[in-house]
Amino acid sequence: TMMTRKLLLTTTLCIGMAAASAFQQSSFSSSAAAQSSSSRLSIGKVFGGDNTTKEQQLPKDVKDAISKCRGAVQKALENRLSRMDVEMPVGANFGVEKKKVSSSRKRSSLASLTDGGDSSMEGGEEGLTMEKLDTSNRELARLFVEMFQPLGGQHISAVFNDEILADEARKLWSGDLSVECNTVAIDRKGKRSRGGLMGGKKKKKKAKGFASKMAEELEEDGSSGPFNLPKDTEVALFVAPGPKELIAIERICNEVGMGTCVILLNARLSRVEKYASDDARKLFESFEPVWFLGAASQEKSPGCLMHRAYPGKWVLARKPKIGAPKTIAIQDDMFTGDECAEAYATMEVSEIEKTSEKLAMNVAEWFK
Repeated sequence: TMMTRKLLLTTTLCIGMAAASAFQQSSFSSSAAAQSSSSRLSIGKVFGGDNTTKEQQLPKDVKDAISKCRGAVQKALENRLSRMDVEMPVGANFGVEKKKVSSSRKRSSLASLTDGGDSSMEGGEEGLTMEKLDTSNRELARLFVEMFQPLGGQHISAVFNDEILADEARKLWSGDLSVECNTVAIDRKGKRSRGGLMGGKKKKKKAKGFASKMAEELEEDGSSGPFNLPKDTEVALFVAPGPKELIAIERICNEVGMGTCVILLNARLSRVEKYASDDARKLFESFEPVWFLGAASQEKSPGCLMHRAYPGKWVLARKPKIGAPKTIAIQDDMFTGDECAEAYATMEVSEIEKTSEKLAMNVAEWFK
């Protein structure tokens, strides 16, 4: 028998606050032979007006990057994609969480998104720390939770790698109606396993019997067994998962089916050298790179970055010492190291750029 199910996933994809928008709802049907899902997928035009793809342009600042990322996700949802990969520069500063920053450091240019962030790019001023990485990933997760807020917090799950990361997000997001969601961790024992790294004296372990060890495995909150998404999850945001977490994500994807939207945030899939199985490799290769903004191979193309916003093409751009990035190559697929090297070797740099960069380097020398 054929069963028709309307899948509804409504989102204004707002950053920072939920704005009232008029949605044009869409639905599609599926047969009972296909994998069933309790999710609802409804995509509407958020911005209104003409939604045709324009010439690919690099974001000019942090706000523009977030806006363009939102638009790419929206377009992917309209095309009913439910497996997405989103990647921002390593340690990017989104400025979401309140920080003590001097006025001289407050910048809204694209440099503020990458400086002190991607260590492979020139211009990383302060270097990376685990705190910066965790903050950046948490800020990105928050932005996406806000995007999907019209769904209702009970239908959104922000999934962190361990309980320490999840608990920090809960504390910072507590009481904020704009970021309501299920905040969970794949490794629910992470708080204990990472405790030794957080300082403090280690308690002497007592000998435990079989029953005690079993009780500990079940944990104080009664949770046991492999990680599962909270009930009624329609959008699952996996925050900076590593190879270990990808194993759990593969199982989750197989269990929930295509009706549940799964978005990987900063999974760095292009850097994964080996997957647990061929099936895992095929699964994660099927995730659409809806948004990518990060450093290209600095060994092959110094000072260059790569960008892609769905459904556009991949862009390789060079970041001069002064001014906005300049596009040097465009193609359908992600640039390999060799393709970056070839594009870099054949690019043309104007005399004005050469003079400006030389002047910038000379000025920088005065202050050393």
